[in-house]
Amino acid sequence: MEQTRRRIPEATVARLPVYLRSLLELAEEQTATISSERLAEMAGVNAAKVRKDLSYLGSYGTRGVGYDVEYLLFQMSRELGLTHDWPVVIVGIGNLGAALANYGGFGERGFPVAALVDADKSKVGRKIGSLAIRHVDELPEVVRDLGVAIGIIATPAAVAQDVADRLVEAGVTSILNFAPAVISVPGEASLRKVDLALELQVLSFYRQRTALDTAEVAEAAERVHNGERKRSARGNGERKGGRSGRSARSGAGTG
Repeated sequence: MEQTRRRIPEATVARLPVYLRSLLELAEEQTATISSERLAEMAGVNAAKVRKDLSYLGSYGTRGVGYDVEYLLFQMSRELGLTHDWPVVIVGIGNLGAALANYGGFGERGFPVAALVDADKSKVGRKIGSLAIRHVDELPEVVRDLGVAIGIIATPAAVAQDVADRLVEAGVTSILNFAPAVISVPGEASLRKVDLALELQVLSFYRQRTALDTAEVAEAAERVHNGERKRSARGNGERKGGRSGRSARSGAGTG
């Protein structure tokens, strides 16, 4: 009887690519084994979480030895579906779409860009690398003929939902949205969003907090410094007052 696949939590799935990146670095360095502590350090999580995450893959490591790097790479690649390529179509070939099309890293990681699509007829036929831009009306044929598995939306926000609908209708149920818009897809489709403005706003929050913390530290240091100056001034005044009193008493005794 076939064994039921264990459900992997979404939070664990989100961390698997981070572990994979770390393991690829170790493999390049020809490191044979890795401890959960070391992998946790590289991934920026705690060791207990690493051990829990890897247990979902059926990997528990060896006490005193750790985990076999090559075997973990195989397990994670299999679980993430990276044992074969997933052709990608980019919809919207403006500045961002063109930049994504020119990025060679997708193909190296198993996501070759198979097609470029845009609604602007003046762009149709123009080449980026070896790929000619096709019209969005050709999307069903593009998906069918090239076996497209994933769609990347790099359009203006106003048309992002329409593009998502077109992708789903064409049979693409895995979508990565770069458009600055909230879109929805049917339950059978998977949607991930990359919101660059949102990430910049988060960075702005931390940058501002750092600036405020620095200002507060400087203000506190200034208060301490001013307090020390006041105490020093009072001390000098008391010493001067004491010497003046002694001088007056001394003068009165010699009259």
